Amino acid sequence: MTLVIYENYKQQGSQNRSLGHSAGDRPPCRKRPIHNHSLPSAGSENGGDDVVVGNVNKFLVIPTGYTGHPKKGHLIFDACFESGNLGRVDYISEFEYDLFIRPDTCNPRFRVWFDFTVENMKEYQRVIFNIVNFSKTKSLYRDGMTPVVKSTSRSKWQRLPSKNVYYYRCPDHRKNYVMSFAFCFDRDNEIYQFAYCYPYTYTRLQHYLDNLERRNMDYFRRDLLGLSVQQRRLDLLTITNPVNLNPGVEQKIVFITARVHPGESPASFVCQGFIDFLVSQHSVAKALRDVLVFKIVPMLNPDGVFLGNYRCSLMGFDLNRHWQDPSAWAHPTLYGVKQLIVQMYDNPSSTCFNRDAVKAGTGRRFLGGLLDDTSYCYTLEVSFYSYVVGGTTSTVPYTEEAYMKLGNNLARTFMDYYKTNNVANTKSLASVATFSREKSPGLRHTNHQSCENNSENSKTTVSGARGHEINRKDFRSQAL
Repeated sequence: MTLVIYENYKQQGSQNRSLGHSAGDRPPCRKRPIHNHSLPSAGSENGGDDVVVGNVNKFLVIPTGYTGHPKKGHLIFDACFESGNLGRVDYISEFEYDLFIRPDTCNPRFRVWFDFTVENMKEYQRVIFNIVNFSKTKSLYRDGMTPVVKSTSRSKWQRLPSKNVYYYRCPDHRKNYVMSFAFCFDRDNEIYQFAYCYPYTYTRLQHYLDNLERRNMDYFRRDLLGLSVQQRRLDLLTITNPVNLNPGVEQKIVFITARVHPGESPASFVCQGFIDFLVSQHSVAKALRDVLVFKIVPMLNPDGVFLGNYRCSLMGFDLNRHWQDPSAWAHPTLYGVKQLIVQMYDNPSSTCFNRDAVKAGTGRRFLGGLLDDTSYCYTLEVSFYSYVVGGTTSTVPYTEEAYMKLGNNLARTFMDYYKTNNVANTKSLASVATFSREKSPGLRHTNHQSCENNSENSKTTVSGARGHEINRKDFRSQAL
């Protein structure tokens, strides 16, 4: 989630049960048979570890040499759904399966996100799933993180017990890191879904925004900045007191983008929590709307999210490396957002921020160079796994609700940020604006009343512009 702050802008179900069960000690890394299943593996005819193309589609896995009709216990894997990712399944034994992540579309470098379903199991069937082709060695799985699971009748995501998850180097896979987890299917008529982290899909976002629109709030506006390569919406939200949109009104602008990397789903939960608070009737939210204009692009990479990629867009681009010179046809979402920011900003300057070449083209690097010294650009990265309780060393795993609460609290901090705590109940916009004119980070921008010509559009490290970085390792996740 990227936050850009502008100042002095002048207008022109049912009860949940634990789904995970202990399966004993660490599973051994077993010798693989030469021919490990009777059906061709998804995306590969020769069984090569590196060839994975496309998602499995209702893929039935039967034992080697079995010739009868499929029966209960012959598992069926599927990832042909929105944000799904599983490229191949190898049968090792009736208790063990090797699973291969499908690489990001048009970019084989990134293999991290997975999201798939399993069905046709026997009641209390125990299995070990080995995810064998991660593209990253550094992982929160080494620190206790576990995959999430839900089932047909238990729709709330749960984390697997950490005692059932193992992350280790496996000699049978070129000594690459493998994440194995043991699981017991406690019901035979359910479909179980496993994922790297809580999924937040493009369709879920669209339903959420549709519901907000139907509330007809005069301080909420949804515009179409443009379309992605696959013609998905790039939404721009404006949340503010409508008085602030009148011509000639000077105002501070907070510009927020989220989900530039599709596999970083926590960003979407945080962003939704942020929006939920801003549109609420809480006194702090009302005061913030009086003082600030919030511009929010909740999903910068809708194609990557829909396709189940981890890092890249449909065409294999890491969008957070292309801010400097985005293409209108290859990176239309970045192009649209950049054009909007440039149009809003009427006093560009040359500044220096984060000279690290690896970060060239990132949002905070580009915007930190574009904007002047009264502006700040931050990247908020939220952990895929947990947070540390203040004053202790104990970690608490995030839930969907906890991510959204973080978004709520992020919105509330702007009251402190702009030194306006004492105006939460002030009814006069004039006095609010006067009070908040104290020196605080921001930028001058020229806002356009219409965005018709623009394109649409998790470790916690907080990076501030002007070369200042704050690292909080307890929140740190894997998606830098």
